[in-house]
Order: sequence, then structure tokens, then C-alpha cells
Amino acid sequence: MKLKDLNKLQVDWLSTLKGVASLLRDPGNTDSVYDVEDGLKNIKATQLAVDFVKSQPGVAELFAERYLAPSPDLQALLQLPPDSLGYAYAKYLTDSGFDAEFYRKETVNSDINYFFMRVRQTHDIWHILGGFSTDPIGELSLKAFELAQIRRPIAAIFVAGGLLQTLFNTPEQMGRFLEQMAIGYRMGAKAKPMLAQRWEEQWEKPLAQWRSELNVEPMAVYVP
Repeated sequence: MKLKDLNKLQVDWLSTLKGVASLLRDPGNTDSVYDVEDGLKNIKATQLAVDFVKSQPGVAELFAERYLAPSPDLQALLQLPPDSLGYAYAKYLTDSGFDAEFYRKETVNSDINYFFMRVRQTHDIWHILGGFSTDPIGELSLKAFELAQIRRPIAAIFVAGGLLQTLFNTPEQMGRFLEQMAIGYRMGAKAKPMLAQRWEEQWEKPLAQWRSELNVEPMAVYVP
């Protein structure tokens, strides 16, 4: 390995460790999540995840196009039928006080950067489709779902971290934790490729229809 490659690897690990340390201090710090993921850009597992998702039906086309949707107009989406994905998405964000563009932006000049951006952009849509709550167990269940769907390296880190935290802090919850992770993973394995979807072009489609077409059985049905 060349010296410049060793230096790059060191920077990546420093970014990852910085993010992990920040998360331990403040689990709600979103920037720390992105520090961790940015540190994983150049590891083999990230490239393998990209290769894996591009092998799924419909995904390679979005990568080639670098498809990213414009920022959603939440007020316009709230005018859609209450059973639609768009309405559910806008209601979910406004009720929770979330920002539709909460995520760290990437310069999309590679498949890996595009992968990061599209997954971040559609994070809340995956939450709604899968019925995942926003508490720690719900977020980790979504990460287990992601492991089955897209093999996202940071998802593996978070599930492993959740396992260790449960082991040392709340061992009496270990059974529930493992059950929820198994449910999330099985859901992701059964569902059709989520990353292949142009959700934003069909906001008006009923949420139930999306779930039926993609074979998603929600963990807990989200009611807008």
C-alpha cells in the first residue's frame, strides 16, 4: 500500500472515530452520524454495498442518471389525499418538527457519493413505508432493514453498537432487541428494492399501494 493510501486510510479512521466519540456523548447528534459514514467511504464494504444495490432491478438506472429529487413542498403535499404517500410524509415531518433536508449534502461525483445522498434523502420515506418509530429501537430496526436491502456499512455499525449497549446497559432488554432486529432484517429481505423507487414522482399514490407493490409489511402502521 502506498504512503498516500495509508494517509487517506488514517484520515478516514479519524473521521469515523470522531463521529463515534460524538455519538457516545450525544446520540441525537446527526452530524456525528455523517462523520462516521464519511469515514467509511473508502472501505471495501462500501464499494461492495454499491455493487450490490446496482445489481438490483431498476437501481443502476438511477445511479447512471444520478437521480435526486428537488426539495419537497410540504404544504403542497398536505393538500394530497390523506391516504397518499405524499400526505403521510408531509404530516410525519410537520408533526415531528423534522426538516425535510436535515441530511448532510454530498458533491455527487461518484457512485458512492450518490449512494450516500439518495439514501439520506429518502430516509424518512423508508421510515414511513416500514412503520419504523423514531425512538432508538425503531431507528435500529430500520438499520437492520437497510442491512438486508442495501448492506449499508454504517447500518452494521449501529446495529452492533446497539447490541453492545443493550448487553452492558439494559441486558434484560436483549430478547426484545434481537427480536426487533430480526423483524427489521426479514422485512428488508422480503421487500423489493426501495432504492429503485422514484417516490417523489408519485407522491399521490396511496401508501397502502406502495407497501403492497413493494411487499413491505410495516412494523407498526403509521397513521397520519
